[in-house]
Amino acid sequence: MDFNVKKLASDAGVFFTRAVQFTEEKLGQAEKTELDAHLENLVARGDCTKNWTEKIFRQTEVLLQPNPSARIEEFFYEKLDKKIPLRTTNAELLGQHMLDAAKDFGPGTPYGSTLTTVGEYQKKLGGAEREFLQTSAINFLTPLRNFLEGDWRTISKERRLLENRRLDLDVCKARVKKAKLQEAKAACEGDAAPDFQETRPRNYVLSASASALWSEELDKSEHELRVAQTEFDRQAEVTRLLLEGISSTHVNHLRCLHEFVEAQAAYYAQCHLYMQELQKELRSANGDSVPNAFAVSPSSSGALAGPSGLSSSSLPGASPPPRPPVSPGGRESGTLKIEEVQPPATGTRKAKVLYDYDAADTSELSLLADELITVYTVPGMDPDWLVGERGNQKGKVPVTYLELLS
Repeated sequence: MDFNVKKLASDAGVFFTRAVQFTEEKLGQAEKTELDAHLENLVARGDCTKNWTEKIFRQTEVLLQPNPSARIEEFFYEKLDKKIPLRTTNAELLGQHMLDAAKDFGPGTPYGSTLTTVGEYQKKLGGAEREFLQTSAINFLTPLRNFLEGDWRTISKERRLLENRRLDLDVCKARVKKAKLQEAKAACEGDAAPDFQETRPRNYVLSASASALWSEELDKSEHELRVAQTEFDRQAEVTRLLLEGISSTHVNHLRCLHEFVEAQAAYYAQCHLYMQELQKELRSANGDSVPNAFAVSPSSSGALAGPSGLSSSSLPGASPPPRPPVSPGGRESGTLKIEEVQPPATGTRKAKVLYDYDAADTSELSLLADELITVYTVPGMDPDWLVGERGNQKGKVPVTYLELLS
């Protein structure tokens, strides 16, 4: 082992002088060389980019993999440079349980056949989720991780080196300042005429010798200062170029963000398509034997919600929707008499009235905007209407005039 004592002692001396300079700066006992405004702005922008990229990266990891144990496992696989094993998604696991349950209950029974259908679609949803996770990890998480673990580490290393060069520069400035003061002091003492009657005339000689020594020390300190200034300027330029590259990083991350959004949109669209197909299969298999108490027709659902999921009543200039059509027998008929309707034991909900509504006949209930009523449905009722209750009053109300609450 080549153990260089001189180099070790030299490095220790440099470290000590830097530590002293840093401490004196913090205590306000030493001057500090400030970076130029442009470089300071680049440093602040780089720190901001690093901090927010780190937060976005961590939260995206939580979004894609909520299980912390699984994230830790994936972290170790990455550090060991091994392939992460495929993990069954929750939807796939649920689908498999449904398929296994259908076998035990009997695939020919209504419940068993429905479990089979739903289980197959749950596995499809799980497959879409896995594809989304893989796409997002490659197109979004990986570029963010590469920046944090690659580019930013290089920038941090060069910034630490720049800080060391600055400390060295300030140490050299302090030495030059001290040498100038001592040289001036020695020169003042040497300018005084010698008193040869003095018992010790050698003091004059010593002052002249000290002046020469401090002059030599000043020349040496000024040379070291020039070298330190050159190294500081060179390192500042290197750091500046690296920090200016943050702009390219932003452009790259912007492209990755677009790809992430596209992957999300494709995933949710695929899930929506699967659920629509599942609903069609369930309706065709079960008919109306298991009605949805609050099913809303496509036309009415479009009237209930505006852009971005806002209710149409909150949109400026919104007007009441057209009166829903009444199917034959939908009003006061022999098959449905409002006064004989009783609320179900479960399935009632609160609803907020969006617009004023005037009842067309005694079977309907007049409404005032912003009031709250209780609503429910009964078998055989038109899906565009619900039964509404307000105190002792009861009657049919159009779905499109309501916002169903939880």
